Amino acid sequence: MTFKKLLRQISWAVSATCVATGVFGQAGYPTKPVKIIVPFSAGGPADIYARYLGQQLEKTLGQPVVVENRVGGGGVIGADAVAKAAPDGYTLLMMSNTHTVNESLIANKPYKLMTDLVPVAPVNYSDLLLVVHPSVPAKNLKELLALVKAKPGALNYASSGPGTPYHMAGELFKAMAGLDIVHVPHKESSGARTSVMGGQVQMMFDAITVMAKQAEAGKVRAIASSGRTRSAVTPDIPTVAEAGVPGYDAVIWLGLMAPAGTPKLIVEKLNAEIQKVIDLPEVKEAWAKQGAFPMHMTPPEFAKYMEQDIEKWAKVVKISGAKID
Repeated sequence: MTFKKLLRQISWAVSATCVATGVFGQAGYPTKPVKIIVPFSAGGPADIYARYLGQQLEKTLGQPVVVENRVGGGGVIGADAVAKAAPDGYTLLMMSNTHTVNESLIANKPYKLMTDLVPVAPVNYSDLLLVVHPSVPAKNLKELLALVKAKPGALNYASSGPGTPYHMAGELFKAMAGLDIVHVPHKESSGARTSVMGGQVQMMFDAITVMAKQAEAGKVRAIASSGRTRSAVTPDIPTVAEAGVPGYDAVIWLGLMAPAGTPKLIVEKLNAEIQKVIDLPEVKEAWAKQGAFPMHMTPPEFAKYMEQDIEKWAKVVKISGAKID
């Protein structure tokens, strides 16, 4: 055997060993704690469901799942941290349709969503609830529309920041109903809720999974839900569409993404484990009581869903004239 042939065989052997090691390593995933970065504040839907999902995944993955909040930039800071993380499946992003909106709303982000991250699995979706502070002299949507039109620019609505579902639901509402309401962005959803419940801001669209309890307690007045049909959580509250703005439809959905380049085997394993969790009868029952519903998609299906959502909100951003304040 010539020296050249010997080197070639050694090279092939090393390559085969590296490939095998990589495959076996992926098959044994995870071998250490997994981190889920939530780019929103504690107590909001993304945080609540990330922690719930993390607790369930610990049982099936056999490793701790740590949730870390990295707030700021309307979800951009947390997403960028994940985009720049090692593509090994140990750093995940709990994202929402805030991120699909940001693709058209924020031109100079440090990452591109569908290029620098890879879709893993959707988690759930829920309606939003339009609420007003009790001091607002409007008992229903018809009265609220009349009040806003009589006092253009006099009323404000809160959100957890530009591009968030709460912001875009408000902009879609303004555009479809022809209203002049001032957007008051906050750094996080808890701050927006506090402003509305304290009367500093008159109204907001908020996740029904969180705000329904505040409405029941009388801290805010529920005016309408945002989905196509009435929510089981607030069956006596009409939808925005049926109460005065035909065709209105806006929800908040959550999903998991990983850094681009994460091995396909790991992405598929995470997708499968997440689907198992959200299919558990006790999970479905608990989420239904909160107004949240599981979403089932493969990674390619989720990628297509996200692309369509990006296109949808790009049109809303253009029509509404929404911009970062």
